[in-house]
Amino acid sequence: MKKHIVLVAALALTLGAKAQQKSAADSLMSSMGKDEKPVPVAIFKSTRLVLSQTTEMVKKNALNFEIIHRFGDIAGHNGGGETAYGIDRVNDVLIGFEYGITDNLNVDYARSTIGQLMQLELKWAVIHQMSDDSSPIAITLLGEAGVKPYQTDIYTTFSSRQSYLAQAVIARKFGSALSLQVSPTYVSENTPLPLDPANEKSFFAMQAAARIKVSNHSGFIVDYAHPFSSFRSNNYSFQDPLGFGYEVETGGHVFTLNVTNANSISEMNMLTTSQQRYSRGQYRIGFTISRMFDFNGKGKKEKEDK
Repeated sequence: MKKHIVLVAALALTLGAKAQQKSAADSLMSSMGKDEKPVPVAIFKSTRLVLSQTTEMVKKNALNFEIIHRFGDIAGHNGGGETAYGIDRVNDVLIGFEYGITDNLNVDYARSTIGQLMQLELKWAVIHQMSDDSSPIAITLLGEAGVKPYQTDIYTTFSSRQSYLAQAVIARKFGSALSLQVSPTYVSENTPLPLDPANEKSFFAMQAAARIKVSNHSGFIVDYAHPFSSFRSNNYSFQDPLGFGYEVETGGHVFTLNVTNANSISEMNMLTTSQQRYSRGQYRIGFTISRMFDFNGKGKKEKEDK
């Protein structure tokens, strides 16, 4: 049965690739006829989905302000009507700022509730998917450093409070309706939680996400993550994060309403500590609000337009 599934998947990918090549060739001929230059493809609407970051970048001298929220359990022992199905409780909140040093290099700062984690990130767009398919995929590299400065009862030194993450985000837009990405990730913590001698300080993980277009300004999102950690694989209390979302673009805002079993927002927390199960009602409503501010100035923009 597994062999049949693999064969069907391979056939679907082959047919999809051929269709994409034909479509790309048609687009290229059309653009040549109009004497138009190829441009980068906007694969996603924003820099974040439900769990994952995307290959999208903040343009030079622009600032993206983000508020990401996770409520409490909808059902189960800690959910139900008593907590308004989780609305009365707050599990995690992340406030983030993403600034464009250049169109292809961003610096990000964020602070999240769980662990009072403060993190600094550099994001570099190495390759863009191009409209003429001269580059069929987009690749963006991420590097994060985090610190939990206030939990002195767990972390005895400043070095013990630090954690790191390195990630490559690889994405492609298939036609106008489907965008896919995978994100191989490396996570490292100087003091991994829980405090167990068998817990690894470092491990690899994989994130995968899909966006299906509903309209020109909205789409459905599926987002999944799996840590390749023997400690987490052998400990049945750990669960893979899985999220579903509906994304809407409204002017300068992008709003995403989602449901996920992940308590944490930051990847450094989410990939290391997720233990919530859908089967126990341990899933929650969340949302992401992104607001873009452009500091290039009207005078410069008008000059460039001319």
